[in-house]
Amino acid sequence: MMEGILLLIIGVIAGGYGTIVGAGGGFIFVPALLIVFQMNPIIAAGSGLVIVLINSLTGVVGYAKQKKINYKIALTIGISAIPGALLGVWLLQLYSSQYFYVIFATILVVLGIFLFSKNSPLEGRLFKKRTSSKVNRNDQKKLNHKWFLPLGFVMGILSSYLGIGGGWLLVPILVYLFKVTTHQAAATSILSLCIYSIVGVGSQLFYQNIDWMVVIFGGIGVMIGAHLGVILSQRIPGKVVMQMLSVLLIIIGIRMYFQ
Repeated sequence: MMEGILLLIIGVIAGGYGTIVGAGGGFIFVPALLIVFQMNPIIAAGSGLVIVLINSLTGVVGYAKQKKINYKIALTIGISAIPGALLGVWLLQLYSSQYFYVIFATILVVLGIFLFSKNSPLEGRLFKKRTSSKVNRNDQKKLNHKWFLPLGFVMGILSSYLGIGGGWLLVPILVYLFKVTTHQAAATSILSLCIYSIVGVGSQLFYQNIDWMVVIFGGIGVMIGAHLGVILSQRIPGKVVMQMLSVLLIIIGIRMYFQ
């Protein structure tokens, strides 16, 4: 029973935090399964992906009401991620063990340091006036047509292989390469997660990589957390959202190097 309560609490935190930053909560929930519950990485990834789906479905409802979702971007990335999601599950069956921790931790730390440096007060003062909105819009149009399909494919692989969704990487890419606002990027990421997570979850069901007790208690928690996250997101500045994401990524990544 205590284990269930702990999963519920972790789910609330993961759901709230994940919805605010557009990462789906899996990047908190899966490390918790690995670190706190000492779960098999394959089962943790499979169960985590179901949590990501529940979290994203709940978040989409709230963000749709706020009209923050860019449906064109979300659908393009989400659909193109489907074959990647299938490939990610297959790769997970072949390569996991200690490499799972190393790959996961390295990606989290590198991305966290990048986001922290880009959103520090010093960086804002130094570089705020260097960008031209006209150029950015032109670049965005070019990048949209050229890169959304391969971007979605990569998101699908990472989501299924790591079981954490791809929002933790997709949000920074949308913000810094495609010049989407932070809040819109988070909302758009949540919808794309819905699409390709469904395929990943289906594959994990086929391979029987899901712990249903974890899904039940964790799922209830992330639903509650997602509702809270949608409400809180309206009151948190975009720069703070990115700082929240960066700090958490660094902490989790460093901790996982010692597993």
